[in-house]
Amino acid sequence: MGMTLAEKILARASGRETVSPDEVVVASVDLAMSHENADLVRKSFQEIGVARVWDPERIVIILDHRVPAESEKTAATHKAIREFVHQQGIRNFYDVGRGGICHQVLAEKGHVLPGMVVVGTDSHTTTHGAFGAFATGIGATEMAGVWIEGQLWFKVPATIRIEVDGELGPWVSAKDLILYIIGRLGADGADYRAVEFDGPVIRQFTVASRMVLANLAMEMGAKVAFTPVDGELIDYLGERTGRRIPISASVEPDVDAQYEKVIEIDADAISEPQVACPHAVDQVLPLSELGNIPVNQAVIGSCTNGRLEDLEVAARLLAGRRVHPRTRLLIIPASQQVLLEAIRLGYIQKLLSAGGILNPPGCGPCVGVHQGILAAGEVCISSTNRNFVGRMGSKDSRVYLASPAVVAASAVAGRIAHPEEILTETAA
Repeated sequence: MGMTLAEKILARASGRETVSPDEVVVASVDLAMSHENADLVRKSFQEIGVARVWDPERIVIILDHRVPAESEKTAATHKAIREFVHQQGIRNFYDVGRGGICHQVLAEKGHVLPGMVVVGTDSHTTTHGAFGAFATGIGATEMAGVWIEGQLWFKVPATIRIEVDGELGPWVSAKDLILYIIGRLGADGADYRAVEFDGPVIRQFTVASRMVLANLAMEMGAKVAFTPVDGELIDYLGERTGRRIPISASVEPDVDAQYEKVIEIDADAISEPQVACPHAVDQVLPLSELGNIPVNQAVIGSCTNGRLEDLEVAARLLAGRRVHPRTRLLIIPASQQVLLEAIRLGYIQKLLSAGGILNPPGCGPCVGVHQGILAAGEVCISSTNRNFVGRMGSKDSRVYLASPAVVAASAVAGRIAHPEEILTETAA
């Protein structure tokens, strides 16, 4: 009997020929990533009393959630991490101004390759399934164990396969597709499951767009999520690693793999952008059903939609236009590299000339601690990944999730708006 991709990777990492759903295996970890919560991991690690981490070359630490430090407490946390990194000889450390959001940095620096087992002390570590890796979030105490032993136990997840055929409508992006799927399956629709996204539509996506799918799969409960390992991905990795990564059968599901279920999505049915309404990611509606919703803040950024293609579509829509007087627009590139390239291409100038404000690369207001949190009663349209109560500040604020194109259009209109609307208004 064949295996799914999740099963094949866990079998390899645990030294077994085959594994099956619900089995418990102890797997070797190829890469361990943490951000500021590395300080919690450090404390657990030191309490256990082990002197050295198992392999400093396989640990990556990236400061991104509160950068630059917004308080003395955060500054002390950053300082402690820097000292630990130096003591342990951890070379893959990305300090303020040298990296960006952890998931973007891992990708663009070539740290993640197909077939790897990747763990991170961040729930959206599923993002790296876009690189054919079994990538999942874990807690700080679990990570301390990984730092010591280089391995971790997993229950082998059953796999849901989602095949997307047809053609997406105008202004319908990967973000709209995954919101549509989450709305259809629900926030618990893939609880502790592996998800394989495939089909003609998926294979036409850029790697950046595939990362959106893997990233947000976590919001329907997925343990891990994969997109295809194909020529598009191999070219992306080759540019970042300087070497050609061969496509191997070990990073493809077997043709006779056993799935818990196979879901077929007709992309033609998604004729317009989708919006997740407060206060749940699965409260998804087509944009046309929302009505008139004024917005106080618009945010383009995060590990979901802060990449170069996201800034490009926003700049294209905002060029020659102005952000609405009652709306503030926050632009947050996912990394220093994305920022530099966006400056070179002129995207940042267009966004700032329209009335946007640039935040440093990082998580920004997505985590609700600084750089753009909301006051009571305020409404935000955001390209981020969560809209829970109080997610971006006051528990009395409301966050709507949408694509960068919809966020940019809404910033101009001062209310949630379709991109075509502002183009039509300008033409008129």
